[in-house]
Amino acid sequence: MLTKGAILCGGEGRRLKPLTDYFQKTMIPIGPRRRPLLEYAVRLLAFHRVSDIIMLTGYRSEEIENYFGDGSRFRAKIDYSRDVTPGGGSANALEHALQSGRLGSFDNLLVYYGNILSDLNVTELLETHSARSAAVTLVLSDRYTLPVGVADVMDGFVRRFREKPSLVLSVTTGCMVVRRDALETLKKATSKGGKRDLMAHFVPEVLEGGGRVAAYYSKGLWYDVGTTEAYEKLENRLIEAHLKFLG
Repeated sequence: MLTKGAILCGGEGRRLKPLTDYFQKTMIPIGPRRRPLLEYAVRLLAFHRVSDIIMLTGYRSEEIENYFGDGSRFRAKIDYSRDVTPGGGSANALEHALQSGRLGSFDNLLVYYGNILSDLNVTELLETHSARSAAVTLVLSDRYTLPVGVADVMDGFVRRFREKPSLVLSVTTGCMVVRRDALETLKKATSKGGKRDLMAHFVPEVLEGGGRVAAYYSKGLWYDVGTTEAYEKLENRLIEAHLKFLG
């Protein structure tokens, strides 16, 4: 089975301003080696032998293309699909790449968000996807840490207070594996126009059409570098502890 990687890296990164006035959001330097965030995604996929990668670009795409080139420096083969409708959403970006023929041949497509930092076991994910004969397999986390404190109130008095507690929920990480034939649903999901996203519009269409959507729980690192607060809190030791194996 041939798996291709598709990394979404075309957003404007408005929640990361003013950093994104100077960088494409996935090219912000992180960690002790000051590598672009996107480089960790490329290295992760290549480590798990998903070396055929397409970058779904848009905003400041030249920065990405100039840095990664053909991908050979990272033991990968990288191509690019520049979205013609900036701000159109992840589903529109993928549909554009599909209709333009940029995706090429593959059996499964591993969709990865460029602003996500993780040590996702891609090999195990793909094995799970294949074993369950799924149209789509979503990468989930079984815990979600609230960004605010929570008060337990009884009779008008606070009885307990928990600062940013973790809830046991199956939350999406944004990453997924899509079988090629399931992408036929993508056209329907994007046909209504406007901003269309994979999680909000494509996955529900697959479910409504009776497609099998499997769940894969990632137990390792999952960090969304999508806001200035998240970027400022990202510590070098976290990257060294979880991603040193990427070289």
